[in-house]
Amino acid sequence: MILGTLSGRPVSFRDLARAVPGISDSMLSTRLAALRSAGLVSRAVDEGPPLSVAYQLTDAGRGLLPALEQISRWADEYLPVGRESRQVSETAKKEPAPRRHTYTSRSRENL
Repeated sequence: MILGTLSGRPVSFRDLARAVPGISDSMLSTRLAALRSAGLVSRAVDEGPPLSVAYQLTDAGRGLLPALEQISRWADEYLPVGRESRQVSETAKKEPAPRRHTYTSRSRENL
């Protein structure tokens, strides 16, 4: 989602956070650092005032977009939204939860 959000123009950190539902600031920061390390995203600082930071795709990042589009089309066709989660929740209702093993000193001796 981050690369898709950056596909059109440079985007601020806050706008990225709003575009990726449920992502924390620390996780977004970690992901952006990884994308920068991979050479897919660059970071530009405008000293301002006010100070602002924007992220944008590098040439390598833009080159990756067609492949991501193909993967997205494949997922739309073969991974219908919600199918897996419905199957999991229906299975969970029918089957009891697996029992967890409690280790005792005797069971540790057998390891």
